[in-house]
Amino acid sequence: MSRVRILVVEDDEGVGEALVETFTVAGWESELCRRGDDGLRHVRDADLVLLDLGLPDIDGLDFLRVLRRASTVPVLVLTARDGDGAVVLGLRAGADDYLVKPVRQAVLLARVQALIRRSRVGRKGHDSGAADEPLVFGALRLDLAAREVTRGGERVALTATELDVLAAVASRPGEAVSREEIQLQVWGTPAVGRSRSLDFFVASLRSKLGEELPLRTVRGFGFRLGG
Repeated sequence: MSRVRILVVEDDEGVGEALVETFTVAGWESELCRRGDDGLRHVRDADLVLLDLGLPDIDGLDFLRVLRRASTVPVLVLTARDGDGAVVLGLRAGADDYLVKPVRQAVLLARVQALIRRSRVGRKGHDSGAADEPLVFGALRLDLAAREVTRGGERVALTATELDVLAAVASRPGEAVSREEIQLQVWGTPAVGRSRSLDFFVASLRSKLGEELPLRTVRGFGFRLGG
C-alpha cells in the first residue's frame, strides 16, 4: 500500500499516542488531534480518520455530520460507547466502520487497511481532468488550471482566495457543492466559523464577474456553477 496518512481524533493523550505509534510501526503516517476543531483543521490531506466520539469540544456525531458535508474521507469510529443504538447513530452520521474499545491491534489494522483500499478503488476513474478544461460563459472564460479569468480577452483581477473559492465550485460544474466542502478546500477546515468569510468572497466574485457568472446559491447547502 502506498503512502497513507491517518488522522487520529482522540481526546485521551495516552490512547492517542499509542494509536499513532501503532500506525507508525505499520509504516503509515499519522497525526493526533485531541479536539474536534483541531481535527477539522487537519483533515484535508488525510486518507482515513480514526475518531473517538467523546471529544471535549464537540460531540463526535456532530463532528461526523460536519465532515460528511465536506469530504468522503473514510472514517473509522473507535469508542467506548457500546450498544446497537450507538453503532447505528455513528453509521447514520457518516462513519464507514465502527469498533468498540478495547480492540485487538490486528483487528484495528485490518479494518484500516480495508477502508483505505476500498476508498482508493472507489476513486479510480473519477479524476478525469475535466476541471482542467477552461469553462466559458458568454464573454467570461475561466481557466482555473492557469488561475486566470478573462472577460472578452481581458484579464479580470481576482485575489488568490477568490480564485480558490471559484475553483472549489467550478471543480464540478453543474453540481451543487456544499459550503463545508468549499471551506475545506479553501481554508483547510469545514468548520462553520468560516461561513461568513465564504459569503464575503462569493459576493466579491459576483461583484467582479457580474451576471455572466452563473454562480447560484443552493439554499441550505452551498453553491452551484452553471446548470
